[in-house]
Amino acid sequence: MEFNHPPEHPGARKNDANKPQIFQTLRNIDLNLLTIFEAVYVHKGIVNAARILNLTPSAISQSIQKLRLIFPDPLFIRKGQGVTPTAYASHLHEYISQGLESILGALDFHGEHDKQRTLSIATSPSVGALVIPQIYQLIQQVNPNLQIRNIPLTDTEAQLSQFQTDLVIDASSWSSRTLSSHVLFKDRVVMVCRRGHPCSEAPVSMEQLQRYGQTLIMMPNEALSSLRKQINALLPNRNVTFSSYNMVTIAAIIGSSDLIGFMPGRLYEMFKESCQLSEVKSEILIDEGVDISLHYNKFSLRDPVVQSVIEALVEGFGKHE
Repeated sequence: MEFNHPPEHPGARKNDANKPQIFQTLRNIDLNLLTIFEAVYVHKGIVNAARILNLTPSAISQSIQKLRLIFPDPLFIRKGQGVTPTAYASHLHEYISQGLESILGALDFHGEHDKQRTLSIATSPSVGALVIPQIYQLIQQVNPNLQIRNIPLTDTEAQLSQFQTDLVIDASSWSSRTLSSHVLFKDRVVMVCRRGHPCSEAPVSMEQLQRYGQTLIMMPNEALSSLRKQINALLPNRNVTFSSYNMVTIAAIIGSSDLIGFMPGRLYEMFKESCQLSEVKSEILIDEGVDISLHYNKFSLRDPVVQSVIEALVEGFGKHE
């Protein structure tokens, strides 16, 4: 018999039961005292710590005295002009220094800390396959400590306004007080079929195209609506027999059937060998292109790390246009 949930670890319930006590202990500790503890430990003296923290030696001494009341140890022993930590203080230092390092990493607004920070970028699967490799290289050049997380695109406006992601890259356009956008590149739209398809051999007419089933890419928030309207006007009776949210899936099914579909030129170039695709030459001309844009919340510009990434992406993609 299989279990949907693994057996609970024997210590899990005990740890949960201890959490209220942990919070109560933390509530009774002024976390500023831990900063003072670290300063005295690292700089081996009350006077040196006072100078670093811009406090008086008396204030430092009072803080150490408060810590002695919390912990069952004197923590520091006078030695010459300075102090030396006790064994218990050295034990505390190992944990406190790790905790402060983690806090500093989380509060690293300028990207100067050595710890990794995560940057989330929402895309559709096909747009992600198209742009993320270049985006990764550009970000590595400006901030190699960033960890890039590519997450699913569900709703551009909601994800950005609710700060569920840092950046969104898609083919949508937005008019919002809180969102800003930059076009990374413009792409043509091509009609494709499998290699060896009757429509791949010579220019075909509208009547010929109407004989074959077609695919449809489903986009959130009516993205590409103007392009869809143009295609529907040029092919008013087209028979859509397969639709998908994923352009990779559409490329795969076109390559293995007699279906015909439309896709951005760069995606066609990416998939034409693996899916054995050919471009359909016809009397139908698609004037409408696809703009792949970078979207972000305007408030994100307050974060120097995000701002530097945005500037690097806009400049990097601009060089390749």
